[in-house]
Amino acid sequence: MADIAETAPRPAPRISFVSLGCPKALVDSERILTRLRAEGYELARSHAGADAVIVNTCGFLDSAKAESLAAIGEAMNENGRVIVTGCMGAEPDAIRDAFPNVLGVTGPQAFESVMAAVRAAAPAARDKFVDLIPGEGVRLTPRHYAYLKIAEGCDNRCTFCIIPSLRGRLASRPAGDVLREAERLTKAGVKELIVIAQDTSAYGRDLKYAESPWRDRQVAARFLDIVRELGSLGAWVRLQYVYPYPHVDEAIALMNGGNVLPYIDVPFQHASPAVLKAMRRPAAQEKTLERIRAWRAICPDLTIRSTFIVGFPGETEEDFELLLDWLDEARLDRVGAFQYEPVKGAKANELGLEPVPDDIKASRHKRFMQRAQAISAKKLAAKVGKRLEVIVDDGGAREAKGRSKGDAPQIDGAVHIATRRPLRAGDIVPVRIERADVYDLWGTAA
Repeated sequence: MADIAETAPRPAPRISFVSLGCPKALVDSERILTRLRAEGYELARSHAGADAVIVNTCGFLDSAKAESLAAIGEAMNENGRVIVTGCMGAEPDAIRDAFPNVLGVTGPQAFESVMAAVRAAAPAARDKFVDLIPGEGVRLTPRHYAYLKIAEGCDNRCTFCIIPSLRGRLASRPAGDVLREAERLTKAGVKELIVIAQDTSAYGRDLKYAESPWRDRQVAARFLDIVRELGSLGAWVRLQYVYPYPHVDEAIALMNGGNVLPYIDVPFQHASPAVLKAMRRPAAQEKTLERIRAWRAICPDLTIRSTFIVGFPGETEEDFELLLDWLDEARLDRVGAFQYEPVKGAKANELGLEPVPDDIKASRHKRFMQRAQAISAKKLAAKVGKRLEVIVDDGGAREAKGRSKGDAPQIDGAVHIATRRPLRAGDIVPVRIERADVYDLWGTAA
């Protein structure tokens, strides 16, 4: 009996995981989890009892840093064996000052360093017959959609942003690598590919648009080429974090029918020339209203989403009124706004501009969102009576919830569906729209 006990395999170490931040960080979490499963680790549902905890942090804003520190503190209290990674990990002193007993601190994309810390904390015995994972890897999104990161880092130097110092310069993936991953995902049942990067439309610039093999041909690492090829795989293709460079017009032309959705997420951030100059925004000199009109002429059904910052240092009431007037004319479909937060290490801190008082920032944010909501309500009301294709996120026998082609998961609205037949997550069904409010639609599955 002693011999049998000695040769029995020991239980696989269990790792608890916390993923914070944006979809780009979520993809990093998925890569770490895939490596963990490939090396024989199991995933724990709670910190208590796990052999270690990994916290993938966000460090873009002070509020995000506070959330990350709170998550680390919770993991330390419940477990005590904590490995920190992600954007806030690029500032290890801030983490170790608060939690000197963490097992390790690594920056974003430091996958091997994370794994080295895990192996040191809880070695796993690998078994090639047991440690099998899906070909598409471990994902944190539902089975029917996935984020597809085509590049990392950013070459822009926006004064409010520290992402380039955290994640480095633009580093695009070869087109063949991107397309092979996308093909694996679609074969695994993914119905919607959400294309992301820090600056998605800059894709391939660092590679000088070099070609790489895929299937029986060479594909250039160029924004237009990669979008066209992704559209051939049979899944919906949604584009996010797209800067309004002139060459984006070519991709808009792919959105009239087919699988490249008539949806584009463009972080305009502001409309005042003075504020945009202070922000040092790329393409700030472009006449964005003309660009938007041109896009809608190319693709009349286009949904445009954007985010804005109000209360940037030096923003005057005149600047803000200009932004409101611009919004009235642009009539964007989906809009989010943030009150400016100073970020340690951001160039905006060195501009010598007058900070906007908190009460004025809050007032401008409220006024901006009221204007945006009024536009959204009218836009959605115009969809009543129409028949839209909807991808189901939450299935049901009589009721379901999903998204139209104009809705990205987690950030946009929803379509509430009445149905006479059971619907499952991932189904794509026609829905006749019967009612609308500021953000959501209601209708019946046809």
